[in-house]
Amino acid sequence: MSIREAALVLADGEVFEGEAIGADVPGGVSTGEVVFNTVMTGYQEVMTDPSYAGQIITFTYPHIGNYGTNSTDNESRGTFCRGVIIREPARLSSNYRNEEDLDAFLIRHGLAGIAGIDTRRLTRHIRDHGAIPGAFGTASIEELTAAATAAPSTDGLDLVATVTCDEPYTVDASPDARANRRIVAMDFGIKTSILEQLRQIGTVDVVPASTTAEEIMARNPDGVFLSNGPGDPEPLQYIRDTIGALLGAVPVFGICLGHQLLAATLGAETYKLPFGHHGGNQPVQRLRDGQVEITSQNHNYAVTEASLVEAELTHINLNDNTVQGMRCTTKPAFSVQYHPEAGPGPHDSRYLFDDFNDLMEAFDAAS
Repeated sequence: MSIREAALVLADGEVFEGEAIGADVPGGVSTGEVVFNTVMTGYQEVMTDPSYAGQIITFTYPHIGNYGTNSTDNESRGTFCRGVIIREPARLSSNYRNEEDLDAFLIRHGLAGIAGIDTRRLTRHIRDHGAIPGAFGTASIEELTAAATAAPSTDGLDLVATVTCDEPYTVDASPDARANRRIVAMDFGIKTSILEQLRQIGTVDVVPASTTAEEIMARNPDGVFLSNGPGDPEPLQYIRDTIGALLGAVPVFGICLGHQLLAATLGAETYKLPFGHHGGNQPVQRLRDGQVEITSQNHNYAVTEASLVEAELTHINLNDNTVQGMRCTTKPAFSVQYHPEAGPGPHDSRYLFDDFNDLMEAFDAAS
């Protein structure tokens, strides 16, 4: 296979040389906000996580593609990120579940990548200067520089509208489900592994992000789940209006973007982290008993602790003390900043789905 020279240019002028992998894209340029992810396995799940819409993913682990890809590990219907940056692509995919190597996967999904990059240097640059727009590809440095300068960040964009489902659909409860609930999941970029956890406690109706509270309540749900999703919660007033109308009428459980939107609906403020949390090794302390969970996370925005209204802090991040969980003190609702289903990542936090079931049970008993 011939080498296609490529480069990555950041909006602040930093240049990284490498070689193109994956799909050819129009003009030889891919743009997006450059972030880094620290997972050591699960690259397929990361690439198919809709929460990466608008972003270019830098993998800090040096070898990507060594066990290939398969048709069952996708977290969504496709890829929504803008591209991938890796140090060294595996030349041989070795695993009994392998169906397609990394390069073929990228080509089939129309996703460009760049390899041979000094990802250690790039990660340090992002840590020092924050997540930053960039452009990569086979175009000239001048063209890439112009594209990087013009590329928007994720601030102020409604990226949820680009990843949510077009029509409602239903996921049946697992045959061995431990409960028989009916849950409505608002799709802000929901992942397959989240649906797999929810179907362990009942049937799941997945609805588009624009679905109204009246339409949701017409489904007679036992609970409403607010999913993960990409980008800035600030422009999503239409979703906050829906959440506001649901609070008190039905138990609510939110994660990631859903957590931020629940907090904002209650009156809290959100802000952008310098380089976000992206990976499967974030330590979070559960305040009720001091237990530490290793969690899977993917977000660039967070909730300001001092601004929490009608809610108590339940979890904190032990790396930077950011808000990682809260429980509403006046309504049956709670949320966490991370991905408790952990696809990929550790399973320390899956108890939260049982907590959701318990909340629905308590609400039923009190009704």
